[in-house]
Amino acid sequence: MCDILFKHLLLFVFLVYNIDYTEGFEVDPKKCIVWGPGLSPDNIVMPARYFYVQAVDTHGNKLQNSSDNEFLTQITGESEYKTCRVWVNTLDRKNGSVIIRYKLYHTCTNLQIQITYRGVHVANSPYKISGPVYAEECFCPEKSITKWLTQYGCSKSYNQIESDLKPFTSVNFTAVRSELIEKFNHPGSMSICNYVIKNNEVYRKCYGKYVGFKMFLDAMLLSLARKVVLPDMELFFNLGDWPLSSRDHTTHYPIFSWCGSDDTLDIVMPTYDITEASLECMGRVMLDMLSVQGNIEKHWPEKIEKAFWRGRDSRRERLQLIDIARKHPDLFNASLTNFFFFRDEEDHYGPKMPHISFFKFFDFKYQLNIDGTVAAYRFPYLLVGDSLVFKQDSKYYEFYHKQLQPWKHFVPLKSDLSDLVGRILWAKKNDAEARSIARNGQIFAQENLMPQDIFCYHGVLFHEWSKRLISPVEILNGMEQVVQPEPDKPYKPCKCPRLENESIKVTAEEKDEL
Repeated sequence: MCDILFKHLLLFVFLVYNIDYTEGFEVDPKKCIVWGPGLSPDNIVMPARYFYVQAVDTHGNKLQNSSDNEFLTQITGESEYKTCRVWVNTLDRKNGSVIIRYKLYHTCTNLQIQITYRGVHVANSPYKISGPVYAEECFCPEKSITKWLTQYGCSKSYNQIESDLKPFTSVNFTAVRSELIEKFNHPGSMSICNYVIKNNEVYRKCYGKYVGFKMFLDAMLLSLARKVVLPDMELFFNLGDWPLSSRDHTTHYPIFSWCGSDDTLDIVMPTYDITEASLECMGRVMLDMLSVQGNIEKHWPEKIEKAFWRGRDSRRERLQLIDIARKHPDLFNASLTNFFFFRDEEDHYGPKMPHISFFKFFDFKYQLNIDGTVAAYRFPYLLVGDSLVFKQDSKYYEFYHKQLQPWKHFVPLKSDLSDLVGRILWAKKNDAEARSIARNGQIFAQENLMPQDIFCYHGVLFHEWSKRLISPVEILNGMEQVVQPEPDKPYKPCKCPRLENESIKVTAEEKDEL
């Protein structure tokens, strides 16, 4: 009787005070929650599909740690190769939930996703998808981009896209193309690429000395073209970090960039870093928005109460950070890993420290986001990593920055870092509020910066951009085609019923939609 009373009292305390206590509360497989785009693999094609499983106990409470999470996922199906080849990977977020991500290597039918806990099916498992379910490499585009955006679960619009495109209501490249190329074709200092998408094929001509970064937009355009018939369009893309289209120019030039600024009009796209992470998830990239969540080792109370930072010397404020950290070693663990811009000051700010795994950053409770040449592209990974992020005020921004709110998603810092020490001391004295801000930032990243969101943003942006072109879209002299990759051996090109009796050209009806 005493044991029963104690357990009821313990449950009452847990519910009222939200104490992280799970011992004695058994997981109820049927009450567990399963959600995510990976449960709709026939509509949402990605290099790595993913979904989430949240452990829930017999009382309906979400468990807060993963000490008792014994989820097993098995994905099976049929194919022309008899069985369906699938690679499944489980990432434990150590907060009572796991990420299940999986990669298909060819087209599968009658796919079954079975999720069990100690042999018992979880939630509505098994999830059955008759298919066909296509691999990322399969060329089988949906003809209607509006239908595809809906099926993919994309937002209808983004405030940043509306703001970026507002100055460009009607674009006549026939009138401005030559002038734009002449103004920004400066080998050694600027590199741009002129892209044309025609009949869902990608063409480009690049200008400048360093054009290797074209590979990132190449890969995204080809990936999208395999999934949906892209509208015919033309665009200019900036391969450098600094935005180019100054507000002071007599002519406002429509240029797409990875980073925007308060004094330019560049049309902002997701950075090459998060784009590659989305395209190469479960591929050659080790750091992505999912892997970060599955490699955090310390819970909030266990984290070291210091601000952590590593990076190169790409801005004076980063050197100032080292000075501040040396004066307050009890508050900071900050070091430079490479010298390029300020090599003559290495004797003072060195020695440079070896690189450390990004996952180990989150052993520390506080993370610093200090601009590099432009906005620091690590910001999404810092937000999703369960530490409190301190962000330097900056004129530079990425595609999602204006959705964030200071003191809700991050702690703001003055651009000269003069308030940095005070902000760290505030966080140490207000741990509960600091934890809440860190959690809000993580939730924002989980809801807005996952691979699905990156594909959606590109899709909506190109759809909206195509509506503003009034000049004819033509493959220009000197352009080369960016061809679709061949499937990996021993697999053959996939069969696509949508293409058997249809042209992939956009019909007149689809043009009206655009």
